[in-house]
Amino acid sequence: MIILDSELKKREAQNNPVRVAMIGAGFMGRGIALQMANFIQGMKLVAIANRHLEGARRAYQEAGVDNFKAVETVQQLESLIAANTPAITENAMAVCRAEGIDAVIEVTGTIEYSARLVLEAINHAKHVVLMNAELDGTIGPILKVYADKAGVVITNADGDQPGVIMNLYRFVKTIGVKPVLCGNIKGLQDPYRNPTTQAAFAKQWGQQPHMVTSFADGTKISFEQAIVANATGMRVAKRGMFGPTVEAGTPLKEVAALYPLEAVLDGPGIVDYVVGAEPGPGVFVLGTHDHPRQQHYLNLYKLGTGPLYCFYTPYHLCHFEVPLTAARAVLFNDAAITPTFGPCVDVVAAAKIDLKAGQLLDGMGYYMTYGLGENSAIVKSEQLLPIGLAEGCRLLRDIPKDQVLTYQDIELPEGRLCDKLRAEQDRHFYQAAVR
Repeated sequence: MIILDSELKKREAQNNPVRVAMIGAGFMGRGIALQMANFIQGMKLVAIANRHLEGARRAYQEAGVDNFKAVETVQQLESLIAANTPAITENAMAVCRAEGIDAVIEVTGTIEYSARLVLEAINHAKHVVLMNAELDGTIGPILKVYADKAGVVITNADGDQPGVIMNLYRFVKTIGVKPVLCGNIKGLQDPYRNPTTQAAFAKQWGQQPHMVTSFADGTKISFEQAIVANATGMRVAKRGMFGPTVEAGTPLKEVAALYPLEAVLDGPGIVDYVVGAEPGPGVFVLGTHDHPRQQHYLNLYKLGTGPLYCFYTPYHLCHFEVPLTAARAVLFNDAAITPTFGPCVDVVAAAKIDLKAGQLLDGMGYYMTYGLGENSAIVKSEQLLPIGLAEGCRLLRDIPKDQVLTYQDIELPEGRLCDKLRAEQDRHFYQAAVR
């Protein structure tokens, strides 16, 4: 952070801002625009693309920006960027292709649509910041292969839980403590929630019911922890993770004892979560240290006698920190969190209700499926269906409630890029593992 603020201050003084475009202007996108336009020096939001122009217009207006103009083509967009005039457009591909943009922030929450945009941005040498855990957790590893070849950064966002966990993980590792569990703190976990049960909460906070449902039914946290696993090489100790529930307000320092020690210490470490602990909504890392003298110091510093020492960040600030993620990528070629280790954990689809042959599966956070974290090796060997690919699939047989779906249970829609990228990801990393 100290390095970032100094470098952004230089950019401001040089009148050479980091130039960022954003795709998607929903609830989170509007927050990012507000933050970037008013509180981040040395950076400029040069364009907002949205499927409906009115959404992009609203995002700028709520951020206090009123000198924007609408464009349709790459050439028009480039002209406005050169003239230092913000642009709005329904042509998201223009944002990915135009000169004069350093980084693209993707905030659509889609899979197929986003996959095409992200690949296009990478192919045009733009860094990509994902506010899209679902895309990252489904085909992020192969997208990173493309980004590495293009010499750009693809990263999930700081401020969201995976980025905050990764910051903490890097800190813990740097001071000589071995991270063995990366954890997330939740307030609710019920796999059978749906947009009807969550409608009132969504209305209260101005969000979409299916989005808050994905938080409540466990799909979102499964993706968040899968992203952390793919960035650290960790695994899940069991399908769905342990996810212990404690009495509301239970101090986080008491959580370590809830995870079987052998599961935590055996292997590369695990990702998991806890429901109800304080401080929430925060994140934590459990670590170990082998040196007796350092163990003494850790005890002195109120971290206890071990063997697990708990480090935590008591908040995550989402859109407040997203611009800083773009700055890290552009200024330092540094990813907040990226799938360095390839696919380690996936999120698979489980039936939220009894499903019938012939039905078309709906999307994440809706009525038919919820997501569970599972180790990628098992997902591949058992041909389990990633929930990120489930929407639009036709069921070939009846599936009872809570059963995990496989590729043999469904018929994929034709012609989707996301399916092609997923198959390429499987081939790439399986062959790499064999070699």
